[in-house]
Amino acid sequence: MSADTPSNLPLADELTAVFARMSGFLLSQETVDTALRLVTSLAQSTLAGTVGAGVTLIDEQGRKTSAAASDALTERADDLQYELDEGPCLTAWERSTVVRIDDVASEQRWPRWTRAVQSLPVRSTLSTPLVVGGRTLGAVKVYGDQVDAYDVHAEQVLTMFAAQAGILIANMQTLESARQLTDQLKEALETRDVIATAKGIVMATEKVDGDAAFAWLVALSQREGKKLREVAEVTVQTVTWRKR
Repeated sequence: MSADTPSNLPLADELTAVFARMSGFLLSQETVDTALRLVTSLAQSTLAGTVGAGVTLIDEQGRKTSAAASDALTERADDLQYELDEGPCLTAWERSTVVRIDDVASEQRWPRWTRAVQSLPVRSTLSTPLVVGGRTLGAVKVYGDQVDAYDVHAEQVLTMFAAQAGILIANMQTLESARQLTDQLKEALETRDVIATAKGIVMATEKVDGDAAFAWLVALSQREGKKLREVAEVTVQTVTWRKR
């Protein structure tokens, strides 16, 4: 077995603390954006020689859906990729592969991005995809201000880091979607209840049946240019106030 194989590298020792922080974060059930900020911070501290790190989530159409950057330098280097529609991070996502640039000045790929980024203190970069369950969510990238800041070992470290980070982010997305669905269902139930209460009030005050009471509320909402729930809430509040 080659001396460069991952099993002979102390990757577990290097990443144990990082993985522990990610696991603890998952238990806290925070938001996706907060998770991205944590991953960005950990990525910057994981690899020596890194002056900035970022995480980008991209949908299946290639549109950026969310991003985090450790600093203004990283944010600008990333924005240039989005603006020019080319760069190592986008390639890492699109091809689901690790992309390394040892020297931005001599890099021949992505000529527009490398030319634009040379105005920044970025000399090398390393990007790796965030892959979970066969789906590439985006990419995590680190920037160095020195040439040859990253090597094969750094690629392996960042790849293992990205595997754990991808799971964390995917779980956060699932939790956030579940919370949003719960909120929507809760709102729907609350809306149903307040409309039912308002309908009952109209039935009692106007001496009409349920269908006629509902039609009365709908007509009022159209006349006042308000949502049905808003009209129902006012109806209920008015009766409540009168009873005081």
